[in-house]
Amino acid sequence: MTLTLGLVLGAVIGVLLGLLGGGGSILAVPVLVYALHLPLAEAIPVSLLVVGSASLTGAVPKILARLIEWRLAAIFAGTGIVGTFLGSGAGRHLPESVVLVGFGLVMIAAAVRMLRGDASLGTACRTGTSGIDWRRCAPRSIPTGFAVGVLTGLFGVGGGFLIIPALVLLLGIEMTVAVGTSLVVIVANSAAGLASHTDGLGGNWALTATFAGAAIAGSLVAGRWADRVNADRLKNWFAYLVLAVAGYVLIDAAHTIVT
Repeated sequence: MTLTLGLVLGAVIGVLLGLLGGGGSILAVPVLVYALHLPLAEAIPVSLLVVGSASLTGAVPKILARLIEWRLAAIFAGTGIVGTFLGSGAGRHLPESVVLVGFGLVMIAAAVRMLRGDASLGTACRTGTSGIDWRRCAPRSIPTGFAVGVLTGLFGVGGGFLIIPALVLLLGIEMTVAVGTSLVVIVANSAAGLASHTDGLGGNWALTATFAGAAIAGSLVAGRWADRVNADRLKNWFAYLVLAVAGYVLIDAAHTIVT
């Protein structure tokens, strides 16, 4: 029964990933903890496995189309990997309920970001031509990349809901390039997160393989239909779902802390 539920829920997460991009994975940890009853220490690496694999799948066509800003990806990934290991270390010393409260707050931030929609391009990286002003861009990229890495290590999220707004709204990178660059960064951070959470992965290989395999397959199938759905409407409904789940996570974690 558990494996069947893992198969169904993994496919649902995968479909959301395929239709919405990296942000669809933010429900992976709550599903693993509350529906499949995995301990948080195991749910985080399983989530990272799903996020990293799906992001790698999505990054390949972007790489072939040369829609990656590699130097910026290196800055985000380099600082992000450091942040990932620090976030993972911090998570081991925090009570599970406290981590879940933080995760609930991150979910709310992600949902609010989805509901706000897009805004105009920033200018921090642009020089007025097609070039990038690295003197202005790098100092703004380093703390953002580090913060995303901490979230990846602590909560098992890819951080695409932070990376893309940072690239587009703050640094002025075109959306098509920002998406590809974000995917590369998420792959690097997820790999670092998996490396730092290896002790938690493998407690239940059958469920892990079922959930991750279904999610990756669902992402691949749904990705082919992404252009045929109303992305804005779907994103809004998903944001409301994330808010509802975040409320449940916060109430449950607060109850655990109080009792």
